Amino acid sequence: MSKGDLVAFAGFVALFAMMAIRVPIGVAMGIVGVGGFAAITGWGPALNLLAQSPLRTVTDFNLTLIPFFILMGVLATQSGMSRELFRAGHAWLGHLRGGLALSTIAACGGFAAISGSSVATAATMSKVALPEMRGAGYPDTVATGVVAAGGTLGILIPPSVVLAVYGYMTEQDVGRLFIAGILPGLLAIAMYMATVRIAYRRSLPAGTPFDRREAIASLRDVWAVLLLFVAVIGSMYLGIVTATEAAATGSLLTALIGFARRRLNLSTLLGALIEALRTSVAIYTILIGAILFGYFLTITQTPQKITAFLVALDFGAYGTLAVILAFFLVMGCILDAMAMIILLVPIVYPVIVQLGFDPIWFGIIVVMTVELGLITPPVGMNVFVINSIARDVNLVTIFRGVFPFVLADVLRLIILVAFPAIVLFLPTTMN
Repeated sequence: MSKGDLVAFAGFVALFAMMAIRVPIGVAMGIVGVGGFAAITGWGPALNLLAQSPLRTVTDFNLTLIPFFILMGVLATQSGMSRELFRAGHAWLGHLRGGLALSTIAACGGFAAISGSSVATAATMSKVALPEMRGAGYPDTVATGVVAAGGTLGILIPPSVVLAVYGYMTEQDVGRLFIAGILPGLLAIAMYMATVRIAYRRSLPAGTPFDRREAIASLRDVWAVLLLFVAVIGSMYLGIVTATEAAATGSLLTALIGFARRRLNLSTLLGALIEALRTSVAIYTILIGAILFGYFLTITQTPQKITAFLVALDFGAYGTLAVILAFFLVMGCILDAMAMIILLVPIVYPVIVQLGFDPIWFGIIVVMTVELGLITPPVGMNVFVINSIARDVNLVTIFRGVFPFVLADVLRLIILVAFPAIVLFLPTTMN
C-alpha cells in the first residue's frame, strides 16, 4: 500500500470518527482535507490552501444563488404563501376521500417550487396541514407520514439548493438541472397521492362537499406562487436569465409581493435576512470543508482508484450504478442530504462519467436517492422536524407512516432509471 493510500484510509477513518462524535460535517471535512494534504505535501502548501479556499468559495459568483434561493423561501414562508397553497389544494381536492392528505401533498409540491428546501417545506407544512388533518380524524401515522414524505419534494422540485450544490460540484448547468427536476417532481406528487389512496384507503376520512365558487376563489390566493414559479423557472427555461440571476430576481420579487400584500414589514424582512444568513453560513461552511476535502481526494487520487475498482468489478454500467445507489441509500441512514451530496458525489462522479451516464440525469437520480434519507431511520431529518412540532407523536409512529412512501420512492427511482427520457426531455428543449 502506497503512502497516498495509507493517508487516504486514515483520512476517511478520521472523518467518520469525528462525525460519530458529532463534529459538524463541514469542520470534519476541512480538518481531514488540510491534515491529509499536509501529510503528503507539507504544512506550507496545506496552510496556503486553507488561507485561499474559503475566500474563493464565499466570493464565487456561481454560488450566490444559494443565499438568494434560501432568502426567497424564508420570505415566502413569512408571507403566508404555504397556507394559501393548502387552502387552494383543499378547495379542489377536499371532496375526495382523504382530501386533506391529497391537499397537503399538492401544497408541499407548490411550496417546494418556491422554497428549495425539504426541511423548510416539512416544517412549514407541519404547522399548516398537520393540525387540520389530526382535527379531521386522520390517524397520526397518516397525517405525519404525508407531511414528512411531501416535504422531500423540496429538494427535487426546482429551485433546489441541493441540486444547485450538485451542479456547482460537477460543473453542470444549474438551470438545466432545475428544469430536469420538473417532470420527476410531478411524478413524485402523483405517486404520493396514489400511495395515500392505496396504502391508507381504510383510514381516510370522507371528503367535504365540493364548492365550485370556493375552488375558483382559492385560485386568486395562489397567484403569487404561480408568478414566482413562472418568473424564476420560466425565465431559466427560456434562457432569458442564468440560475443566479433568477435566484436574485425571485428573492426580490417575493419581498415586493410580501410588502404589496402587507404581509412583510421592515421588522419581518430583517428577521428573514437573519434566518437566511444563518442557513447560508451553515451551507457555506460545509462547502468550504468539502472543497478542502476535495483537494485531499485529488492528491491521494482516491476518485480515480475507486473508479478503477468499480469498473474492474465488471458488473456492467447498470450493475455499477445499482451498487452506487445502494451505497447512497445506506449512507442516507446516517448523513443528511447536503452532507451526502458534498461528501460522496466527488468520489462517484468520475465513475458515472466513465460509464457513459448523463450527468444531468444522474443529478436527479442521486437527489431522489438522497430524498430517502430524509424519511428513513435513524436520521430521517424530516421525521425529526415533524416530531419537534408534534411532540405528542413518537418517532416510531412517524416512521411507520412514511414507510409506504419509501416504497413509492424506490419504485419511482426504478422508473426513472429505466426511462431516463422522463428526466432529460425538458432540458433538451431549452434555448
